[in-house]
Amino acid sequence: MQIRIQNGVVDLSGQPILKKVNIEINTQSKIGIVGRNGCGKTTLLRLLGGELSISKDNPEIESYHIVSGKPVIGSMSQMAFDDNNITMIEEIRSAYSELIHLRKELDDLSISMENNASENIISEYTSKLDYFTNLGGFYFEKEYESAIKKFGFSDEEKFKPLSDFSGGQRTKIAFLKLLLSKPDLLLLDEPTNHLDVEAVTWLEEYIASYKKAVVIVSHDRMFLDKTVNVIYEIEHGKTNRYPGNYTDFTEQKKLVRIQQAKMYEEQQKEIAKLNETIERFRYKANKAAMAQSKIKYLERMEIYEAPEMYDSKTFKAEFEPEIRSVKDVLTVRNLKIGYDKILSDVSFDIERGQHVGIMGGNGLGKSTLLKTLVGIIPSLGGEFLIGGNVKIGYFDQQMAQYVSKSTVLEDFMTSFPNLTSYEARCSLGAFLFTGDDVFKTIDMLSGGERVRLALCKIFKRKPNFLILDEPTNHMDILGKETLENMLSDYEGTLLFVSHDRYFIKKVADHILSFENGLTKWYKYGYEEYMDDKKCKPLSPTSDESKNTPSKLKKTYTTPAKEKAKRERLIKKAEEEISAYETKLAELNAEINKPDNLSDYVRLTEIQQEIDETECFLIEKMEEWELLISQST
Repeated sequence: MQIRIQNGVVDLSGQPILKKVNIEINTQSKIGIVGRNGCGKTTLLRLLGGELSISKDNPEIESYHIVSGKPVIGSMSQMAFDDNNITMIEEIRSAYSELIHLRKELDDLSISMENNASENIISEYTSKLDYFTNLGGFYFEKEYESAIKKFGFSDEEKFKPLSDFSGGQRTKIAFLKLLLSKPDLLLLDEPTNHLDVEAVTWLEEYIASYKKAVVIVSHDRMFLDKTVNVIYEIEHGKTNRYPGNYTDFTEQKKLVRIQQAKMYEEQQKEIAKLNETIERFRYKANKAAMAQSKIKYLERMEIYEAPEMYDSKTFKAEFEPEIRSVKDVLTVRNLKIGYDKILSDVSFDIERGQHVGIMGGNGLGKSTLLKTLVGIIPSLGGEFLIGGNVKIGYFDQQMAQYVSKSTVLEDFMTSFPNLTSYEARCSLGAFLFTGDDVFKTIDMLSGGERVRLALCKIFKRKPNFLILDEPTNHMDILGKETLENMLSDYEGTLLFVSHDRYFIKKVADHILSFENGLTKWYKYGYEEYMDDKKCKPLSPTSDESKNTPSKLKKTYTTPAKEKAKRERLIKKAEEEISAYETKLAELNAEINKPDNLSDYVRLTEIQQEIDETECFLIEKMEEWELLISQST
């Protein structure tokens, strides 16, 4: 399979959206598409999916769109349910219709062989068994069961009819079916939106081991780093190719621009010098031949274009809290959050200046907690206390998506009636509402523009405690980076929910994790949090031990008893170390078996076991070393 587009131009309603598309997709390509909001990323996906065609308006430019073979192309826009009355598991299993049909044929052939083991039947059975095996027939059920669980669906929900699911859940089911149907080319537009960390991690592993082509439009930088090996950036309507993941792309782009600028400047100097020589000698008889040769050299010269300026427009806001809050900004004790039922029981404290990122699975109450703290919904029990001099700035997606016939300027001045029109326009200009943009009605704004307007209002009030629910939704990568830098430098207190792990990594210095109906407080940022989740200690930490009440029991001992006890513990530790080492050797042998190399689900499970076993082994080795040091 190969898809190639050269010098592709796409017009929509007479407007050129893409001016020069050059892209190549092969059988196992893993491609990321990046660019500013509105640059044409989704348009490019529609072009690749066959929904749009390239324009042929300019006969002087050779352009083509070639598709070799007959690839099956899958995208979310093509996904729809044929029957809303079937169960979720039936819909998911329909992605494996060929495998299910093959298994039925194999069962029938197996029965036939019991009665008539002819060479033809055996040959047919062997051929179909090989094909069934190569398609993953022996682990496809495990594959979809794992995927359903990672996407947050329970065993009970698998047997509910599709009509019983919400719109968001139905979208996730359709997305799962698309992934598991394994088309030759997967076209994914912002696939991590509305997925929690566990689902995103599964999706990363799935795409990384996907044996066919994938093209991804995403603003999730960490996701792109882990899934793609080529980046195409759309800038000024043109595509530019960069080998590597997103981090590689950012470094290469800087170097390419520096090199382009240097080559252009050097050539311009050379052209100026040549023109100076030509003008000086072209009318002198003894130098005219030389001047003519310089003219011909100039005519043959391949002229470098001046590098286009970065499309780097972004919002900005330099603000400090208007007043300083007390040290204890927020105290939460056994706060029960939810609507008609309790989703989680929450306890934590936030001090002035802390930047707290909230993480956890969907449906556990992360956004509900924020709504409870700002008074949008009542609590179902427990209590919370907001400290003195705390001035809250609250943002959520619903606030940013409201509709109104007011213009941007009218809407902003309604919120700040004491401002002059000039002052209001200056504030709006910092968030990219310049010129006639301020006279657009709210209804005309894109999702990203409404987010910017909401943030502009919040920052204008100069709060000292920001409570933000998914603030980077609808933002392009540059917008996210801008907000990251603003919040990283923010001297006030911050509590936020985000599914963008890169954003959390950059901004949060503490993590509040929702886990099984309770919350757990981590005194560090994202990377340490993930290390902790990967390698949980077998015993409580010292801090946890201090907070765990215990009854002290008086004991009587002697040095001899203590020595014997230590020796027993040392022997036990050595036995456990040996058991962990044996298990580790078995797991490493298992992961290298040929049968497992193509089974990404099994490989993932084995690797998780290896990681856990290594953690336990390290802990047991540390325990053994401590016991040895005490006995000497």
